[in-house]
Amino acid sequence: MYKSLIRPLLFLIQPEQAHRVTVGLLKFVMALPLVKSLFRNQFEVSNPNLKRELFGLTFKNPVGLAAGFDKDAKLIDEMEALGFGFVEIGTLTPLPQAGNPQPRLFRLPDDHSLINRMGFNNEGIHEAAHRLIERKSNIIVGGNIGKNKVTPNENAIDDYEQCFEALYPLVDYFTVNVSSPNTPDLRQLQEKEPLFNLLNHLKKLNQQKDHPKPILLKIAPDLTEPQLDDIIEICLSVPVDGIIATNTTISRNSLKTNATRLKEIGAGGLSGESVKGRSTEVIRYISQKSGGKLPIIGVGGISSASDALEKLEAGASLVQIYTGYVYEGPALIRDINRAILQQQAAYAGS
Repeated sequence: MYKSLIRPLLFLIQPEQAHRVTVGLLKFVMALPLVKSLFRNQFEVSNPNLKRELFGLTFKNPVGLAAGFDKDAKLIDEMEALGFGFVEIGTLTPLPQAGNPQPRLFRLPDDHSLINRMGFNNEGIHEAAHRLIERKSNIIVGGNIGKNKVTPNENAIDDYEQCFEALYPLVDYFTVNVSSPNTPDLRQLQEKEPLFNLLNHLKKLNQQKDHPKPILLKIAPDLTEPQLDDIIEICLSVPVDGIIATNTTISRNSLKTNATRLKEIGAGGLSGESVKGRSTEVIRYISQKSGGKLPIIGVGGISSASDALEKLEAGASLVQIYTGYVYEGPALIRDINRAILQQQAAYAGS
């Protein structure tokens, strides 16, 4: 129904407007009696063999919603009813910010991909914190944190600290986002010295807490092998609890969308099937180079159950979806979880 009816209707309007419509419809429909139960019956796969223990947390299944879809923590309970094992909110910044000028989100249907240059548009950490307090479900929630656009890189640590402190009582893990291509100079924080200083600072803050929260680093797919080596070294030395691989790419290689259209769209991060191969390469590289010591959440181009299995086989322990969810709908969550169970059964029988 989603791909034959709902998606075609949503694709008639601009992507950001379609997202707002989707959020509104989900909030409205799932507030009706029994509707959440109907969605759970349709999309949730409940099986103890799907549970994953990672970072000291128990995930009911390994399929999560990637950051960017629910920036302001408005849909946590609704996403839980659709069968996700965890939800990552954000990217959140200390102060609300409008993000980059519109239009800033573009579909590439021929490539099952999106280009965005949103620019960390969000309502700020305090609005999100209020919603986190009011949520009803106990699904695991990650807080993806960043810096405000107006904050210079030399003061970036202060922004990440404010986000950490405000969200600490309310999220289950943190993701440090230094890899978005849409905030000027943000990716410079992936360089060795500033990255170590940022992660080490957050680690020290975390250790002062009664119950430290897992801290993960989200990285770009455009890093070279020497840069990945530096990141692995830093993540093992600080240490951080894991890596999310990967964010969107600035590459436009091997796209079916014509060059004229791409030029019209301009700058932005590319997500979806187009980044699948590179994301998997990065996951495999980190897993092998770290000797499996760095847990990985795999994200990037997961549009089918086989895509998710590929990420897991490359070394990921969990996966996240976003663009694939836009194109495939909530059945994708169910299909991935079923495929994981089928694979486990096949291994057990072999």
